[in-house]
Amino acid sequence: MKQFKRLIIPYFIWAVVILVIPLILIVLYAFTTEGNEVLTFSFTWGNFAKFLETTYLNVILKSFRLGILTTAICLLLGYPLAFIIAKCSEKVQNTLILLVTIPMWINMLLRTYAWMNLLADNGIINHLLSLLGISPVTMMYTDFSVMVGLICNFMPFMIIPIHTSLNKMDKSLIEAAYDLGANRFQTFWRVTWKLSIPGVVNGIMMVFLLSISSFVIPKLLGGGQYMLIGNLIESQFISVGDWNFGSAISLILAAIILIFMGLMKQMDKQDE
Repeated sequence: MKQFKRLIIPYFIWAVVILVIPLILIVLYAFTTEGNEVLTFSFTWGNFAKFLETTYLNVILKSFRLGILTTAICLLLGYPLAFIIAKCSEKVQNTLILLVTIPMWINMLLRTYAWMNLLADNGIINHLLSLLGISPVTMMYTDFSVMVGLICNFMPFMIIPIHTSLNKMDKSLIEAAYDLGANRFQTFWRVTWKLSIPGVVNGIMMVFLLSISSFVIPKLLGGGQYMLIGNLIESQFISVGDWNFGSAISLILAAIILIFMGLMKQMDKQDE
């Protein structure tokens, strides 16, 4: 036991350095008034009240709208794909899951630049359309381009949890449902869907949280004027230099994420 404690000490110290200390600094900055050269403990709610301005509320509403749309589309496209993969043999499943995860091996920035080349006005897609006699379509710097980037980057986070739940499901329950006279739809809705809900909940949680906090994809595919909550935090820290307000927004986003995770876990418990 003592040897185990000695082994865990370096990991504990590392976690404190990269997680706890930055979080403490963010909290201190969030509750510090602007213009202070030294951090003080004279707490203020001014940085949080600033977020209630119409401009910033519109940013979070737009972030949530795109996050919900991205999550819904990923679920509608990802669940059938995960269901099909789970129906295949184990060898084929491993190959298909590998194909799903291969894009994740490439840096997200490179994947986003690839989509810029595809969706640009003089990009590959418009070049193919011109060969077919179709006029070029403007896709870059729109909600469409941002949605495409978010969906393609975060789709694996929806497919893999759902596939895991479907793959671990007891297949004898499906056979029992058929023996009791249930048709395919009834078997899917009352057995398969119910047993896959933990994977669905995990997939929804990951895709939604990644979507609303992303800043690279909206910045590149949406143009410099496309502002989501992740871009707002980045601009406050890097461009504006208002670390106090940026820290306050980060805490607000963290609170929203924790609330959302709590609600999803509560729904998961009720389904169980």
